[in-house]
Amino acid sequence: MTYQAKLSVFAFVKFIVNRSYGNTTIIKLHGYCPEEALEYVANECPKLKILDVGSYNIIINAIIPKFIIKWKNLEMLRLGKFYLKEILPQIGLHCNNLIWLLAPYNYFGKDEALALVASLPRLKYLDLHRGGFEKEALVMILQGGKQLVHLDIRNCLGFCDDDAEILELASHIPAFMCEGSTVIP
Repeated sequence: MTYQAKLSVFAFVKFIVNRSYGNTTIIKLHGYCPEEALEYVANECPKLKILDVGSYNIIINAIIPKFIIKWKNLEMLRLGKFYLKEILPQIGLHCNNLIWLLAPYNYFGKDEALALVASLPRLKYLDLHRGGFEKEALVMILQGGKQLVHLDIRNCLGFCDDDAEILELASHIPAFMCEGSTVIP
C-alpha cells in the first residue's frame, strides 16, 4: 500500500466522520484502512453503534484492541479472522450494549467459547458462519448463550448439521441455522 493510498483512505474517513459532526453511528471499513483512520473514528465517533471491519481486514483487527474502550455504545460488531479469546473479554468489559457479534471464518475451541459466553452473556445475535468448531466448544456456546435469538453457524466444520445433540441444545433459539456444517472425515 502506498503512502498516497493510505492518505486518501484516511482523508475519506475523516471527511465522512466530519460531515456527521460527531454523530456517526455506523462505520463500515472494508478492505485496507490505516491505523490513523480507525483512531480518528475512535476519537470522533463516541456515539458509534455499528462497526463492521469486514471479514479479511487483518490490519484493522490487529489494532481494534487499542480503541475498543472508546466504543461504549457499540451494539453490533463484525470482526474478521481474529484471536477472539484475547479481544472478547475487552469487548465485554467496555461494550455493555453489544447484542450482535459477527465473527465469521473464526476457529472456536474451548478457550474461545468460554471467552464468548463469559464475556458476552447478553448477546442476542451471533453469526459464526464458515467457522471451525470443536464440538465441545459449540455445546458451551449453546448452553451459555441463554439470550440468543439468532445463531448462524452454517457451513462450519467440526460438527454435522443433523447432530441430534446440537439440534436439541439449539431448540430454544428461534433463528438457528446450521445447514451445510460437517465433520471432516
